[in-house]
Amino acid sequence: MENESNFLDSRPLRNSGKGNIYARKEDGGSTVAAPPQKKLWCHCHHYCPENSKNNTCSTDGYCFAMVEEEESGGQTFTTGCIGLEGSDFQCRDTPLSQPRRLIACCTDQDFCNKDLHPTLPPLEDQAFSEANVHHKALLISVTVCSILLVFIIIFCYFRYKRQETRQPPHYSIGLEQDETYIPPGESLKDLIEQSQSSGSGSGLPLLVQRTIAKQIQMVKQIGKGRYGEVWMGKWRGEKVAVKVFFTTEEASWFRETEIYQTVLMRHENILGFIAADIKGTGSWTQLYLITDYHENGSLYDYLKSTTLDTKAMLKLAYSSISGLCHLHTEIFSTQGKPAIAHRDLKSKNILVKKNGTCCIADLGLAVKFI
Repeated sequence: MENESNFLDSRPLRNSGKGNIYARKEDGGSTVAAPPQKKLWCHCHHYCPENSKNNTCSTDGYCFAMVEEEESGGQTFTTGCIGLEGSDFQCRDTPLSQPRRLIACCTDQDFCNKDLHPTLPPLEDQAFSEANVHHKALLISVTVCSILLVFIIIFCYFRYKRQETRQPPHYSIGLEQDETYIPPGESLKDLIEQSQSSGSGSGLPLLVQRTIAKQIQMVKQIGKGRYGEVWMGKWRGEKVAVKVFFTTEEASWFRETEIYQTVLMRHENILGFIAADIKGTGSWTQLYLITDYHENGSLYDYLKSTTLDTKAMLKLAYSSISGLCHLHTEIFSTQGKPAIAHRDLKSKNILVKKNGTCCIADLGLAVKFI
């Protein structure tokens, strides 16, 4: 042919990566891809243009042969011409497309696509390839997740150790036996009487309070308010009331604890204070205020459910006034007790004891007169 004289040692080659076949020539030991012919005749089958004759067509690009898998499982073999424009994209192998097909192109001589016989790879090989891809993806995912899990465990471990070092030291019974060790037979009444006789009358030692707070078992919730919740708890078989403050009400918890721990504050008509403590970790905190438990509840509820005679009413009124009087009275002594204003006195903040007397409670808004 006329164009065939432009090439030395022209022969068909196939690029296994793309499936394209080009004419090549040797020039000083180097091999280069041959440019497309100006006009190339190709054999066409199932892909012939309207002006084709005797299953032939002409193009400025490439001749091609393509095998395509049918839905029924058979294969269709097609040959024809591809124009130069866009031929790089069209002459690419697509064995993994749906439906599966494989194309091969050539340009070395006229009707070169008669010698092209592209063959689809077996489905087993394709499935094996896809399984390998899935296994690799799974292995990478598991590896990444395992590394992340190890880092999270290490982070949590060091954070726990850091919090543990920040906690206050534990006092041994031998060093602090007078404050932290509570003999098994001791009751709350005995502990309070001992603290009053040996101390300033401002309540139990702080470490004893913390010990009691950690040993209390919550039984049931008996009330709820703007500050938090009230629970009935047990300590060594004795019933106690536990006021659990919300973390947003820390100022109220601190103020009420400070008022209860005032010197010479304890009085039979003021709710008996037992302990105060903060319990929790870095993620949650509970503010405890532990007091005497009175099953009759508040004066408000007691009056709604109980019929009283004159003597019982006077007893309630007199005991309430006695508690308020003790709050208001300033006691002069070495340490002394300042006058205290309750500022939130109502029947819901007064509790009724078993003996029919009252005691004043809820000192969250109380202030000292200094």
